[in-house]
Amino acid sequence: MGQALSIKSCDFQVAENNEEHHTKAISSQHLILRRGQSFSVTLNFRAPVHTFLSALKKVALIAQTGEQPSKTNKTQAIFPISSLGDQKGWSAAVEERDAQYWTISVTTPVDAVIGRYSLLLQVSGRKQYLLGQFTLLFNPWNRDDAVFLQNEAQRTEYVLNQNGLIYLGTADCIQEEPWDFGQFERDVMDLSLSLLSVDKEVEEWSQPVHVARVVGALLHALKEKNVLPISQTQAAQEGTLLYKRRGSAPILRQWLTGQGRPVYESQAWVFAAVACTVLRCLGIPARAVTTFASAQCTQGSLLVDEYYNEEGVQNGEGQRGRIWVFQTSVECWMSRPDLSQGYDGWQILHPRAPNGVGVLGSCNLVPVRAVKDGELQLDPAVSELFAAVNASCVVWKCCEDGTLELTNSNQKNIGNGISTKVMGCDRCEDITQNYKYPAGSLQEKEVLERVRKQRIKHRKDSVAGHPPSCEPLGPLHLFLDVSSSLPLRGNGQLSVTLINPTDEEKEGHLVLGVQAVYYDGVLAAVLWKQKKSFTIRPNQVLKISTGLSSSYFEQTPPENSFLRVTAMATHSHTSLSCFAQEDMAIGRPHLVIKMPKTAVLYEPLTVSVSMHNSLDCPMQNCIISIFGRGLIHRERRYGLGSVWPGSSLHTQFQFTPTHLGVQRLTVEVDCDVFQNLTSYASVLVVPTNVSV
Repeated sequence: MGQALSIKSCDFQVAENNEEHHTKAISSQHLILRRGQSFSVTLNFRAPVHTFLSALKKVALIAQTGEQPSKTNKTQAIFPISSLGDQKGWSAAVEERDAQYWTISVTTPVDAVIGRYSLLLQVSGRKQYLLGQFTLLFNPWNRDDAVFLQNEAQRTEYVLNQNGLIYLGTADCIQEEPWDFGQFERDVMDLSLSLLSVDKEVEEWSQPVHVARVVGALLHALKEKNVLPISQTQAAQEGTLLYKRRGSAPILRQWLTGQGRPVYESQAWVFAAVACTVLRCLGIPARAVTTFASAQCTQGSLLVDEYYNEEGVQNGEGQRGRIWVFQTSVECWMSRPDLSQGYDGWQILHPRAPNGVGVLGSCNLVPVRAVKDGELQLDPAVSELFAAVNASCVVWKCCEDGTLELTNSNQKNIGNGISTKVMGCDRCEDITQNYKYPAGSLQEKEVLERVRKQRIKHRKDSVAGHPPSCEPLGPLHLFLDVSSSLPLRGNGQLSVTLINPTDEEKEGHLVLGVQAVYYDGVLAAVLWKQKKSFTIRPNQVLKISTGLSSSYFEQTPPENSFLRVTAMATHSHTSLSCFAQEDMAIGRPHLVIKMPKTAVLYEPLTVSVSMHNSLDCPMQNCIISIFGRGLIHRERRYGLGSVWPGSSLHTQFQFTPTHLGVQRLTVEVDCDVFQNLTSYASVLVVPTNVSV
């Protein structure tokens, strides 16, 4: 009778199952499931069931994944169709039946290996029928999954939301970058699983810790291989394809297939955004986090060296790291059963140079809590991450005779304004308190002291050949005050305050400078220098102000760069110097989008966009691009000619929303003066029977 058993068709009920598993946005054609949750399959037999009842007593299902499925490594499971079911393992039970149809409920383990599966029907332990294939993901909705999140708002934001914000700029001038994570785009799931397939330890794919480290290591390696060593400005001059900072999917395609948009060195921060996309796609909650004035490449040292020549120009790279204008990283959420209690929650994905011990050897997963408490023994990367937000900066003057002099410099506020997108809305949230205790607090002092003692015990912070890192008793104090941003082709103010705390008159010279630096603190260009002499009486406060105009600059700052303003005052008789530095963002014209807050599905929507040219030069060859998933089928581009100084650009667009829910419209303007000027607005799309 067993030979008579035959399957006519198998219905995976994709629409219903994907809806239940919160994966309908990924696909309407393929079954995509979250582990630890049941799904339904309907079998259509070729003959009435009663004709082979004896054979049905020996029927089982087989679920298998990987190149060489095996029961011993959790990549294959054989389980009967039984009403009893195993609550912890794979199980199946008949929900409904009639003469020729069975509807079977299949439940996957909450700790199952993720990836692509084949589902087979096995009869009498021999004959097998391939029923179809499905993809299994982590499940933040299941309380027993290691990636479980407490409420729906968190799951919506950190798993399902494709409209993100990346924060760039400085702590005093945070700039929003609208970002399309695109984790549900047509090929992102395939690309993510293709990336993961490089790792052959498939049995470990049940652990989100392992998967996150693999994703981080492989994406970091791809980034290092694919980032182009030329700036966007140079690319434009050479007629090559401009990289558009719009979303992760084109970059992921470029890195994995070569068919996408390149990334340039000054934009390598997109690693965090792409990693966030892949993790969310696989079901691991993730978010992008930006730290301003971040100490990098310190090897855990709590001192960062910066070198300037006597003209106040940045001189080479420090022996103990450098200060980045900002650093964007990715956090992912999960429990940490591999660590002692207290380290569940947000984990920092920290990739680094390969060390020859396999894929995982080039990426750490560090609990945010461990960084805050300075738990250096927990993970080798804690030391570097702790230094990134707690280090102190010392500034050296490189004299003409080759000697180094330690300046009396104001301490920079390292690791300031750590920011991420607020859950459920388009606002910036400061999460600095997650990474370190309040400045000056008893907890901060205790943690810093403990970390310093550990470093002194295991690896001193001194560097061979350096003069001792002590602060000289300088004859002057210097404070620098600049605005948070300087408008492109515009004007600003620069103010220096000198204080003579002694009873003697002081003479000297003050060197002011503006340099363009990329986000990673690398010098891009020297733009402007000015030297002034001063005389300051005993116990006097001297304020020196000067206008700062971009018209003074020797050249236009490169695209995606920042302004590093420096002031160095040197006492004529002692040659001792005091130093101060501030980073400024480059302000650009503002795009204004006017769009109703609510729109009706399949009904035309009109949007107006305006931009005022506040520059002292025309913006020529303006091209405006508009795009938005669920609002516009494909990107639209329009040439709008030139906008003269003092004039404004006004234009309108009309499109028809095709998807319900909150949708984002992004507008971008490129011209001969700048690229990638973006703005965005969101609209709630409601059904046609709802009035707005």
